Amino acid sequence: MEEEFLLVSEDGSPRAVAAAVLQHASSEDGDPDPETPGGNLEKEFAQEQVEISTRPCADLPSLLEEVRAGRWRADSSAQHAGARIAALATSPKDVEPTVVVNRRAQDIAEEFAQTARDQLTCGCHVHVSVDDDEEGVRVVDHLRRWNPVLLALSTNSPFWRGDDSGYQSFRSQVWGRWPTAGATAPFGDAATYRSTVRSLVESGTILDTGMIYFDARLSAHYPTVEVRVADVCLDPEDAVLLGALVRGLADTAVERGDEGLPPQPRAEEVRVAGWRAARSGLTGDLVSPTTGRPVAAGTAVDELVRHVTPALERNGDLTWVREHLEALLRRGNGAQQQRRWRQEGADDAELARRAVRATLG
Repeated sequence: MEEEFLLVSEDGSPRAVAAAVLQHASSEDGDPDPETPGGNLEKEFAQEQVEISTRPCADLPSLLEEVRAGRWRADSSAQHAGARIAALATSPKDVEPTVVVNRRAQDIAEEFAQTARDQLTCGCHVHVSVDDDEEGVRVVDHLRRWNPVLLALSTNSPFWRGDDSGYQSFRSQVWGRWPTAGATAPFGDAATYRSTVRSLVESGTILDTGMIYFDARLSAHYPTVEVRVADVCLDPEDAVLLGALVRGLADTAVERGDEGLPPQPRAEEVRVAGWRAARSGLTGDLVSPTTGRPVAAGTAVDELVRHVTPALERNGDLTWVREHLEALLRRGNGAQQQRRWRQEGADDAELARRAVRATLG
């Protein structure tokens, strides 16, 4: 699991101190082990943010421990640079992001102009292992109809440029401006996936395969499918819940495929469902993953859980998922909590303080 965080000051303003944070983390942790992915603090596109990744885990308690430990390590290094980390998918306070000092990042900033200048956004990326690219494409295709529900569960970006955006996830709207971002048509097999990626790169519109920003993609570095649709989660347990559901969907894709489901929806239908999830999150209707009709958010979530229940049972995750899903729905996700804090009178500084506390669990 990879999580991106804002670096914030006491008054809630994002601070461009990523270089100092990473330097401290490197002095504390030493060089990363090239044989073991994850566990490191890394740069992101803007100097006002950092990314932490967990090591591979096979059970939810281990993943939760990794997520919490990673957040604490990142915050410790941030404090040495006069900042804190906050799991907010967009900044509640207006800010002009500072692109990191990196040739590729600078090239992206020049080529993509305002789209790149707006990209101070924080997501959560879940990697799940697959045997090969053929299995990976089956997982990517299977995820399509369910990705909007994963987004709805994770929504955590209601504010943009100092105002309430009216969306539960405005990050997804900003992120969707990249030319390759969002939902795709079904690929069917690995050859079609690879030829599609090759065509996008050869179009000259994107710099390289690192700019393939599909909601779910084959990882360029690991034998995994990387699910990129979610906002970073305010609560560490919500992040682990997201991981459990992604693994359940991947297992279901391999074991049963689309058995018992209607035909794959068109890309246009998935995009509409994604927009609906971004707009209302868990506070209104979503598009049903199975019927394509409006249903209450809780109903769409129930559809997902029922679909992956056999896989969750086999993994020993079902009880944990049900308990923590109930807690999330009762408490509200990050977007709901942020709006509630505003209604209680929290200014930018207080909202940032509460977000830091929630981030660290």
